[in-house]
Amino acid sequence: MSQDQQQNKKHPITYGDVFPVSGELATKPVAPQDAAMMQAAEATVLGRTQKGGTAAAMQAAATVNERAGLVSRQDLTVTGDQGVTVTATELPGARVVTETVAGQVVGRYVDATPVLQQQGGDGVGVLHQQGAITIGEALEATARTAGDKTVEQSDAAAIQAAEVRATGSNVLIPGGLAAQAQSAATLNTSTRQEDKVKLCEILTDATVKLPADKAATREDAEGVLSAERRNTADMTDHPAGISASISAAANLNEIEHVS
Repeated sequence: MSQDQQQNKKHPITYGDVFPVSGELATKPVAPQDAAMMQAAEATVLGRTQKGGTAAAMQAAATVNERAGLVSRQDLTVTGDQGVTVTATELPGARVVTETVAGQVVGRYVDATPVLQQQGGDGVGVLHQQGAITIGEALEATARTAGDKTVEQSDAAAIQAAEVRATGSNVLIPGGLAAQAQSAATLNTSTRQEDKVKLCEILTDATVKLPADKAATREDAEGVLSAERRNTADMTDHPAGISASISAAANLNEIEHVS
């Protein structure tokens, strides 16, 4: 195989690979300075960089591109008026955060404020039982128990099922956990082993990324397990993976509730 043919096999991760964007932006590679701009914008508007958020997804993609020699550390894809923006709209009990690149939305999510966490008369929180292990916390646990596992389609399906159950919405959140996992699973099918995206890159600080969360239940565990198994060739699940963590959380919550 000639050197030109080998080079043609290498393709940078583009914005279209990571986010639901279209047009010219979808074909542009995610560059390190793009990620740096988004990190700065998040820090300026929100007071911090969103862990596991849009900037983190851009940084992960830019790192892979740089590691593969497809972009340099100083490369900048979006400039001038076609830069990045982060806006936050305050609503009663929530803050809606919208992030754009070149005028296209790459992330929109809701930060629950304390009013959504107020307790009802029976001592049970609106979002989850006080002290119970949430789906988001179970996903974060997976980042520790199976963080080095490369993201596969079964993982993406399990993460999507978990996100749906945590948020109560079937709408795929742009730039959310499920969207990031699906992009990672797709990219990993054509990426060198050393450059594949791992679960820890998606699930670390999952509770921050989820717009809403709830206590893990037996029904949640069964739904996530089913999604994970349906997307494997042998209908099995990873012993320390996503469904295993949510199942363990559900079991602990049941024990705590009984006691």
